[in-house]
Amino acid sequence: MIGFTLAAIAAGAIVFGGAPTTHASALTAEPEGKAAYLCDYETGAVVYAKNETDHLPIASMCKIMTLLLTFEAVDRGELAYEEQVTASENAAGMGGSQVFLGANLSYSAEQLMKSVAVCSANDSCVALAERVAGSEAAFVARMNERAKQLGAENTLFANCTGLPKDPQYSCAQDVSLMLRALLHHEKYYEFSRVWLEDFAHPDGRTTSMTNTNKLIRHYRGCDGGKTGFTNEAGFCLAATAKRENTRLIAVVIGAESAKTRNASVAAMFDEGFADYSSKIFLEEGKPLDVRAAVRGAKQSDLAIGAEHALAGFCKRGEEEDYTLDVSVEEDLRAPVRMGDAVGKATLFYRGVAVDETPLIALEDAARFGWWDAYREMARDWAL
Repeated sequence: MIGFTLAAIAAGAIVFGGAPTTHASALTAEPEGKAAYLCDYETGAVVYAKNETDHLPIASMCKIMTLLLTFEAVDRGELAYEEQVTASENAAGMGGSQVFLGANLSYSAEQLMKSVAVCSANDSCVALAERVAGSEAAFVARMNERAKQLGAENTLFANCTGLPKDPQYSCAQDVSLMLRALLHHEKYYEFSRVWLEDFAHPDGRTTSMTNTNKLIRHYRGCDGGKTGFTNEAGFCLAATAKRENTRLIAVVIGAESAKTRNASVAAMFDEGFADYSSKIFLEEGKPLDVRAAVRGAKQSDLAIGAEHALAGFCKRGEEEDYTLDVSVEEDLRAPVRMGDAVGKATLFYRGVAVDETPLIALEDAARFGWWDAYREMARDWAL
C-alpha cells in the first residue's frame, strides 16, 4: 500500500478503540441517584461515571433492549412494521404502564413499538416479544444473549418489561451501551419524539399516550430515551440529546423522584455540551482529495471514500494533535466495482492508532479491453 498523512487535526485526548476512555471529571453538581453515567454517543468516550457497574434494578429501562431486538428483527426481515400482531391474553393481562390491548385483537407492529417507546406499554412489550421469539421466555433469552454481544457484562434480564422479578439487574454503563445501539435505528426517533398521541384500538377504543420522558419537551436537543420506576428501582432515566454534531447519552438510576431524576440528567447534559464537542475527521462516503490509481482501466484513477466515519470527541480548550493516515492499494487493477475495498484510513492520537476504516471505491473502473483499444486507435487515425 501507499501510505501518506493527510492532516494533523487539533482535538481532545480521547481514545476510540477498545474500552471506552474515562475522563473521570467531577461535575459541578453530583447527579442524584445510586448510579449515573454520561458518555459520547459516537465514540463511547466517558465524561462522567458514578457507581457505573453496580448491579441495580432498572425498571422499564430494560425496554431499551426490548425495542432494540424488535428493530433488529425488522432489519432482518423477520418482522414488518405494517404486520398485524395479535395480542394474547397473557400480553393483554400485563399490569403497570399499558395501552390496554384487547386480548385476541390485532395491532400493527409499528403501533406496538411506538407505544413502548412513548408510554412504556408493558402489554405491547409482551405482544412483541411473543411475536418475535414465540414466547416471552425465549425473547428474554435473546435479550441476555444480545446484552453479552454488546459488552453489557453486568446485566441480567428476567422479563421484557422491567416489572419486578428476581434475579434481574443492570448497571448505568450497560444501559448506555443498550441505548447507544438502539439509537442507530433512525426509525426509533419517529417514536421517541412523540409527545402526545392517541393509540387506536381495532374495536373503536382509543388510549391516550403521553411521553414518559419529559425532557423531550423541556430540554433543548433531547430526542430520545427511556424512563423507569418501581419501588425497588427508584426513578430511572436513560436519555439522549444532540446539539450541532455532538450527541450525548446520560443515565441515572435510583433517584428519589422524577423531578430530581430529570434535573440530574439535564445538568449532566449541560456540562457535557459546555465542555466537549464531537468532530468528524473523515466523513462516510465523501470523496477524499486523493484518488486511487487503477491499472488496465478505462480511466486512470477513481474516487475513494471512507466506509464509515472516523469521529472524535474533543474537550473544549484542550488541543492535541491527531493524524489521519491514508493507505491506498499500490497495485490496484481493473475491474474495480463501487464498494470494493481499496485501502484504509487510520486515525492516530499522539502516535497511537485509535480508530480505522476501510477505504472503498465510490465508482466503477471497468477494464480497458481490446474493443476500447481499437476505438482509441481508430480515433487517432481519424485525427
